Amino acid sequence: MKVLLLIALVVLIHGTNATLIIKGPTESILEGESVTLECLYTDSNLNVSQVHFEYLPPYQYSKTLWRKVWGSNLGRWFCYGGDDFYSEEEESSGRLHIPYPTRFSGVPFRCVSDNENATAPDNASEPLTFKVQYMRELSVSMEGYTSYLGVPQDLKVRVGDDVELKCSVSSSEEPSYYWQKEGNDWILPSSTLTLKKVSTMDEGKYTCMAEHPSVKSLTKKRTISITLLPEDAAWYETTNGRLWLMTSAAAASLLVFILSVSVFLCRRAKRIRTSKGPIDDHSQKKPIYKSSAESLPSTCADKQPLV
Repeated sequence: MKVLLLIALVVLIHGTNATLIIKGPTESILEGESVTLECLYTDSNLNVSQVHFEYLPPYQYSKTLWRKVWGSNLGRWFCYGGDDFYSEEEESSGRLHIPYPTRFSGVPFRCVSDNENATAPDNASEPLTFKVQYMRELSVSMEGYTSYLGVPQDLKVRVGDDVELKCSVSSSEEPSYYWQKEGNDWILPSSTLTLKKVSTMDEGKYTCMAEHPSVKSLTKKRTISITLLPEDAAWYETTNGRLWLMTSAAAASLLVFILSVSVFLCRRAKRIRTSKGPIDDHSQKKPIYKSSAESLPSTCADKQPLV
């Protein structure tokens, strides 16, 4: 009997000392790759049937308000607070699959035991975070040119004009920018290309390249061709002139539309008012007698009103 008690005590102590851990990516992942997290005990004999996942949203004011990832059914989506997860395997598997992990880059995750005998902080694993590296498409903007339309592939400017181009890109880390002219060996390590009083020597193709500092395979580039026009060229032949014409045409069209609608509504309201006849007020009617000035010729001698 003592031997059985001793064995039970050893098993209890051994189970109590088992530590809950969370496994996941140990290095940065690229956008488009999925992430699988797994809850484990240091003692492999213990199951994870009473374990759930929690994460700490980045917008939380308190760094202690962990949020539970609800549900664990096969192929089921979990929407809690606008976040999407689904479990890869069957219930109580202790695994969590995140198909689109970009929005959770840098967000702490942890495993928490549902065992009532376990208390904080022993009931939870150490937090795990992963980082998703990404880089969006590169865009080029020009001083005096709206960013909504974007700089065209062929930029037309007059000789003697100033040109300033700036490239930008959304990236997980601040990228390095470089400008290079086709056919030249010079490289400008900057996101901004400035050409003062352009001449025929400045005409050509310029390429801006953005390079991720941590993942060299993440690079984006865009090429802009600068075409020079004669100094006396018409203003509407330049790229800025065409932009002004497009903006003016759009504004004029909008103004004509507003005026047309206003005139239509005014005319419609006027027609409605004029289509109504005079008010028929029966209280103003009076009978016409034979002897009255308003009477009609009659051969009858009655004194009854005609109407």
